[in-house]
Parts: sequence; structure tokens; C-alpha cells
Amino acid sequence: MTVRETPMYIDGQPVQSQSQEWRDVVNPATQEVVARVPFCTAEEVEQAVASAKEAFKTWRKVPLGKRMRIMLKLQALIRDNTDELAALISEEHGKTLPDAAGEVGRGLEVVEHACSITSLQLGELAENAANEVDVYSLNQPLGVGAGITAFNFPIMLPCFMFPLAIATGNTFVLKPSEQDPTSTMRLVELAHEAGVPAGVLNVVHGGPDVANQIADHADIKALSFIGSSHVGSLLYDRAAAAGKRMQAMMGAKNHCVVMPDANRSQAINNLLGSAFGAAGQRCMANSVVVLVGEAREWLEDIAEGARNMKVGPGTQADADLGPLVSPQAKERVERLIATGEQEGAKLLVDGRGCEVEGYPNGNFVGPTLFSDVTTEMTIYREEIFGPVLCVVGVETLDEAIAFVNANPNGNGTSIFTNSGWVARRFESDIDVGQVGINVPIPVPVAYFSFTGSRGSKLGDLGPNGKQAISFWTQTKTVTARWFEPENVSSGINSTISLG
Repeated sequence: MTVRETPMYIDGQPVQSQSQEWRDVVNPATQEVVARVPFCTAEEVEQAVASAKEAFKTWRKVPLGKRMRIMLKLQALIRDNTDELAALISEEHGKTLPDAAGEVGRGLEVVEHACSITSLQLGELAENAANEVDVYSLNQPLGVGAGITAFNFPIMLPCFMFPLAIATGNTFVLKPSEQDPTSTMRLVELAHEAGVPAGVLNVVHGGPDVANQIADHADIKALSFIGSSHVGSLLYDRAAAAGKRMQAMMGAKNHCVVMPDANRSQAINNLLGSAFGAAGQRCMANSVVVLVGEAREWLEDIAEGARNMKVGPGTQADADLGPLVSPQAKERVERLIATGEQEGAKLLVDGRGCEVEGYPNGNFVGPTLFSDVTTEMTIYREEIFGPVLCVVGVETLDEAIAFVNANPNGNGTSIFTNSGWVARRFESDIDVGQVGINVPIPVPVAYFSFTGSRGSKLGDLGPNGKQAISFWTQTKTVTARWFEPENVSSGINSTISLG
């Protein structure tokens, strides 16, 4: 098998890095090396930023209608190439093909939303705000934007960033995860096939040095980050010190509250899918279930459902979850499972030692279920990012709400109930940015903003929706008066009044 050499993308062309540092990209089901990715040099990052800066001079003046038509073409190309993109995701990330195709679909939503740029970027006008004075606002692009994405959604997360950024007239430098870059690079190729001009969308690769260079760079005006809380917090501070806008979508510990009046089978099936799908490698995964009142009696049904889930490579048609992305991720998850046992949680389903026929080297961990979990335990405090579900029991809805609100993270939460009153009470009182009602993973459609909160988010504005338009643009307000040619001034007005 030929090992792919992952290029950079600079000034509209794939460019081979001259870096001496390269990393292997590995199929997590087999440990087979499928690609190599460079850790770009500082000079190469400078080239990418310079290309974007130069392209901004002309791209910012391209009519909205033309930008819209490029987005229309891009969404069609993504739709036509979904199977190819999904296969690349599955090969390097490990998630199942249906899950990978679903990821492409969620990314496609953002591109479709960007097709509405002709109405999204409109300003405001007040005619005759004062005597023959009009006041109007313009939503103009910032300049060069940048994005740094995590490994878990190599198509969706870049789509959360560059389509709206470039549709609003900015140019862009993207640093995808070095663990699974190929599907992202194919997406960038499709963007250029759709008509994105040279220099408008550039790609560099690397680790902390490249990320820090992006955060520090004076020519980059805004940075979007999705990844761990540790890295996001460091980059947020660096970007702020450099005077740039920053949004950081970070770690989570999401809770699913199950009321006793919920549809039992629906709630359990949705809970299991959200906890163990993608092997738990989702920032919106439900990693804690709070069983309220008599719903605590459903624990064995949840455990039985977890035991019956199928683990296999992403290409296996009946697999419910695939491998973890790397041997290091597997080791960490299994270590946290052991810690959970040591700290007194009850291990009902143990996914360690998971064997998949024909794939002896895969990074497989099966669904794992703990009960009797307390807030002091490591498995509750840390984001495990693996197929591990913690179960907590409480007596009342009030206790459940207080329990969720006491957690420092605020990415997402959900509740399963058949009571409209309970649902409305929950959505009103819960202090979490994204809420699902009988929806286990409440990532909103792309024309609404991604609104994680508290410890899961830094920055006032999130990706997608109206907030993304505000993030990628700056408002210029114009106050204008036009005099008749024969108009004679009535004298000097030394007050602040517009007169």
C-alpha cells in the first residue's frame, strides 16, 4: 500500500513541506501507516499567512453573489463526494462509515448556511436619523482568520470555521489535526474546485509550535479553536495578548437526565448511542447519566444494552462503535477505568481487553459502565473521551438540576421525559449552553449558533449561526449628510448636536 504524503495548501496549490519532522498517520483498527504528515516549519507558516494576507486585498471586494455561488458549488461537491470523505474519516479516525457519513452531513449543513451569505451579512440603516443625516452600519471582514481543529471530527470542525469565514470576505489559514488530516485535505481540494481563489484558504500542519505561531501572529485577526480545555485556555491567552479575537470550544462532561416518565426503550437506546457512538470520542457525548427516582431501576437494562453493542472496524456494517484513535488514547481510557475501580465505583460492564476477530492490533475498548459514581472520582471529574458511561442516581428533578449545574463544564445536556412541564423547567433552570429535550446530542442545526458555556467555552461568540457572522466581521458605522450644491452654511456649530 502506498503511504500518502500529506501536503500543505498554500496560494491555491498543494505544496510539499520541507520540514525534517514528519508523523505517521495510522489506521486505528490495524495500526497500518496510511499517511505521513509534516510538522511545518515557521517559514512555511509565514508563507501561508502571507498568501492569505495578500489574497484578502482582492477577496474582500468580491461581490456577495459570487461568494454565494462558490458556496453553492462547494455544497454540491461535498454532497457528491460524501462516500469518499466518509471512507477517509473512517480509515484515519476509526469511526463507523455511517457515523462518518453523518459527520459529513453535519458539516454540509454549515456550507449550506453559508450559501445564504447575501442576506446574512447585511447591515442596518436609519434614514433621517437627524436633519438630513443617515446612519448605517456595514459588516465588513476582519482580514486573515485561522482555525485549529481536533481529531474527532476532521470534516465537521473545519466546516464550523472556514466556510462562513471566507463567505464573509475573510481569508483563512487552517491547521487540522495531525492524527487524521487526509479527509480535511480532500475538503480543501473540493473548496478550490468550487472556485475558492488562490490564497483564500491555506492549510498548514503541526503541533504546539505551529498552533502558538498562529495564536501569536500579528497578521491573523481572529482564531477559532476546537479541542481540549488545556490547549484552548493556553491559546486563548496567547491570542488575547496578541490582540486578536478568539473563540475556544473546549472540554466537556455532559449529563443526560432520565425521568421515570420517559419512554423507556427510546431513552435507553438514545443514551447508549450518545455515550458510546464514535467510541465516546465526541465533545458532546453523554458521559454521565442521571437517573431520577424510579428510573434508577432501569440500570440493568442500560447495562444489558451496553453489553450487546457491537465493536468492530469502521468498515464493518453492523458495528456500533469502532476503535479509539490511537494506542495512547486506548491506554489512557483503560487507565481511567482502572482508576474508577480503585476509587470505589461499581464496574457493571468492562470494555477492557476487547478483541475483534481479524483485527488483533486495533485500539478497541468496548462499552464500559460504572454505577455508584461520585463527584470526587476521577472518572467523573475528567473528560475520558472514550466509551465509558458513569451512572448517578437522584430522587428528584431538583436534585438532578442542581447536580448538573454543579459541574464546571457547560457544553451540553439532555433530558428524557414525556412531561412538557418538566422539560420546560429543565431548560429554564439548567446552566448549560446547549440543551436537548428527548434529543441526546443537542448540537443545533448550523443556522443556530454552537453555544457551549462556562468551562467548555472561552469567548463571547461561538461557531455557526448569527454568532459566527458577528465573529468573522467587524461593524463599521457611517454617519452621512449630503448638502445641496447651492446650500450655504448657516455658521459654525460647535456643539455635539447633529443639528
